[in-house]
Amino acid sequence: MKIVDYELYNVPPRWVFLKLITDEGIVGWGEPVTEGNSRASSAAVADIVEMYLMGKDPLEINRHWQAMYRGKHFRGGAILMSAISGIDQALWDIKGKHYGTPVYELMGGAVKDQVETYQWIGGDEASEIAAAAARAKENGYNTIKIVPISRMKYIEDPSVLDDASEALKITREHVGDEIDIAVDLRGRVSQSMLKPIMERLDRYDPMFYEDPLRPEYVDHLYRLKQYTRTPFASGEQLYTRWQYRTVLSDRSVDLIQPNPSHSGGLTETHRISTMAEAYDIGIFLHCPLGPISFASGLQVATATQNVHMLSQHLDIHAPTNNDRLAYLDDPGCFEFDDGFVTAPEKPGLGISIDEEYVQERAEEDVNWQMPLWYHDDGSLAEW
Repeated sequence: MKIVDYELYNVPPRWVFLKLITDEGIVGWGEPVTEGNSRASSAAVADIVEMYLMGKDPLEINRHWQAMYRGKHFRGGAILMSAISGIDQALWDIKGKHYGTPVYELMGGAVKDQVETYQWIGGDEASEIAAAAARAKENGYNTIKIVPISRMKYIEDPSVLDDASEALKITREHVGDEIDIAVDLRGRVSQSMLKPIMERLDRYDPMFYEDPLRPEYVDHLYRLKQYTRTPFASGEQLYTRWQYRTVLSDRSVDLIQPNPSHSGGLTETHRISTMAEAYDIGIFLHCPLGPISFASGLQVATATQNVHMLSQHLDIHAPTNNDRLAYLDDPGCFEFDDGFVTAPEKPGLGISIDEEYVQERAEEDVNWQMPLWYHDDGSLAEW
């Protein structure tokens, strides 16, 4: 069997789908997108497939991963690793279909029967966040994630910290103590403000602080951990096991969050996870993308002991009239029950793509860009 062709689709809201085609008619799907850089990641995919993968046997996944990564003098980074990730996903999809089994079976088999998933909560005002959190609880989620802060300067006045505290406070009041609330600080907080904001938020028992600092400063987190009882989580902007090695060995964080569409696909995400197990570090897979990325994460999570939870922005509790799941022939393939989802039993990634719908949506002009935020003084703020 050989790879003979491929197709790339830019689709709303900000995703890229890759279709790898073999001479035996088996196709594999991947999601090689870097949010805000979809054109660049698409170009990287085209370069790798045309210059290396065309004509190769798709079943030799480890060989191809090494070639795609080590075959470049300049390695890693968001664009290249996202391209490799989507290609790797598609190769695993092909391999599972070739052998007629879900990918997790090819990774050694399931270590759990279902995987918990959590819902991201949006909203600009504290009342909006709390109301959305209450709806998520009603929809069956046991864990939610909120962003209680907006733009933050290196030094902020107490009112800004009070606003963040109020958002978490009323969210906790709306959902009660039986719901876990993860707090995403998005790297917006400077080292000088992290201690005072944690002092205010800790009283409402957050599950963890995600990206308390930007990844460039993650080595400072070990020093700041003494000021909180809440675990630190980070990793959505780390892309290989070599980057995670430092984070794990210096104990900067308590949980890591690789993204299977950025961290080298199923192959490297599984390696990162098993490496983290040796440090007693749990995994919260970061999957705020489309259904192919989520399906990939679900396969890894099912086969990996220390993957504790899987994020999603797909509203999988409501597959009907859901435009984000409409790319699938069966939008209900992710069986959701009481906050948990079961890996599909179909071969490969376990999903079937509605190609006609994908082609239709790809006709739209899709080039999502990250918003630029500015402080009052005109300086750029972290988004």
